[in-house]
Amino acid sequence: MKVADAVPEFADAFGFDEFNRMQREALPGILETDNNVVASAPTASGKTALAELAICKTLSEGGTALFIAPLRALTNEKESEWERFEALGYSVYVVSGERDLNPRRAERADVLVTTPEKADSATRKHDSARYSFVTDVDCVVIDEVHLLDSEKRGAVLEVTVSRLRRLQDPRVVALSATMPNVEDVAKWLDAPAETTYEFGDEYRPVDLETGVKTYSHGSNAFADKYRRLYRALDLAEPHVREDGQALVFVSSRQDTVQAAKKARDEITDRDIPIDSRGDYDFHNEAKDLTNDTLRQSVTDGVGFHHAGLGKADRDRVEEWFKQGKIKLLFSTSTLAWGVNLPARCVVIRDTKYHDPLEGETDISPLDVLQMLGRAGRPGYDDVGYGWVVCDRADADKYRALLREGKEIESRLAAELESHLNAEIAMGTIRGLEDVMAWLETTFYYVRAESKPDAYDFGTLRDRVRDTLDSLVDHGFVAADDELAIEPTGLGRLASKYYLRLDTARRFRRS
Repeated sequence: MKVADAVPEFADAFGFDEFNRMQREALPGILETDNNVVASAPTASGKTALAELAICKTLSEGGTALFIAPLRALTNEKESEWERFEALGYSVYVVSGERDLNPRRAERADVLVTTPEKADSATRKHDSARYSFVTDVDCVVIDEVHLLDSEKRGAVLEVTVSRLRRLQDPRVVALSATMPNVEDVAKWLDAPAETTYEFGDEYRPVDLETGVKTYSHGSNAFADKYRRLYRALDLAEPHVREDGQALVFVSSRQDTVQAAKKARDEITDRDIPIDSRGDYDFHNEAKDLTNDTLRQSVTDGVGFHHAGLGKADRDRVEEWFKQGKIKLLFSTSTLAWGVNLPARCVVIRDTKYHDPLEGETDISPLDVLQMLGRAGRPGYDDVGYGWVVCDRADADKYRALLREGKEIESRLAAELESHLNAEIAMGTIRGLEDVMAWLETTFYYVRAESKPDAYDFGTLRDRVRDTLDSLVDHGFVAADDELAIEPTGLGRLASKYYLRLDTARRFRRS
């Protein structure tokens, strides 16, 4: 099916002329119904086009679309890509923490692009003139809805989407990488069976081969990093020699730099021809990099990417990798969620990271699968290769993950007190019945129904009541004998300024 036949007035908003098989199968449910939609499909299968179809339908009906991206970097990418909508006369406006908000532009925008955190902040202040635009959207598109399972960010996405639905009930189109329990997300969002899509690996444009490689764990953590690096280079080398590219994920910003330095030396020793000798234009462009180490590295075909780099440097690295000038790129996990930079070979060198409070901690299974999904470049590779490098003791765990996938869980329980306080501070919860009604709008509740033993569903309401009592006891919420609830000044303060409740309690005691 040609784009011009399906959405003739928006044909120029797409970067291609014809929909693929996955897109064709989902298209009727998006364009011909007003149902909520949940679509789970492999990475690189074309899910972005489903988001754009939902936006086109909304715009054709005179509505406003809100696109929730998993990372701030992705909001910038969408702003650039969706200049195609601007060319058709529609306004695209990014609402993010790194930009000053222009309420008039936000109010007049046809497409709003934001992150879960900024959407949370905006909906908390929806009754103010500055943020009233957030309750005037007709369709919410959630990119990478499996972010629900992120320990640090999942609860924010969950409560924000639930809040938007309670405030105005827009259409919701949720897109995800492959997840085994897509039906739970569909139940949470009230997406009927006919617009719940679960596309398997057969829809992936490039076959993916994954595996686990082990190394001998020693007593010196520093030496272990190099053992894993050499293992990663062993896996990447044959692909790089064949003019392919490799993306290697490491645990920290500093590790991207150190790994790139060491890899340059090792590549020289192995006589792997990946530098850019003779490409004088590239050498001249590289001189504009502000990071000295990166400037010296990229002309040797090796780069690194992390959030601490300046935006101009990050943009150049991304573009050079897309052009094939950088053959070996070291990155933190954020790149897996952000800009689309596929490579023939993906290696996860570090399955653990150092947490200042917890010590050595496993990266999330969600991150592992997201990283490996970057393997294989559509239009260039017939097969993508993804490898996890880990200690022998962890090998079976990762083999099971690659074989079985990961069900999406709710992370609200750990943040329940804070988010319940925010709802009460906004005035959307005014009694115990409201608390329980709010609970039933969450993915937490749906998942607990689905897995009652794992979530101890029988005591769920009691635990929420205990959380409410704790908020009252600590002065965040006031309750009377009739079970009416209202926020205190402290509760409003904590919600408005995103204070951790433990921090706010210390303010109260002092």
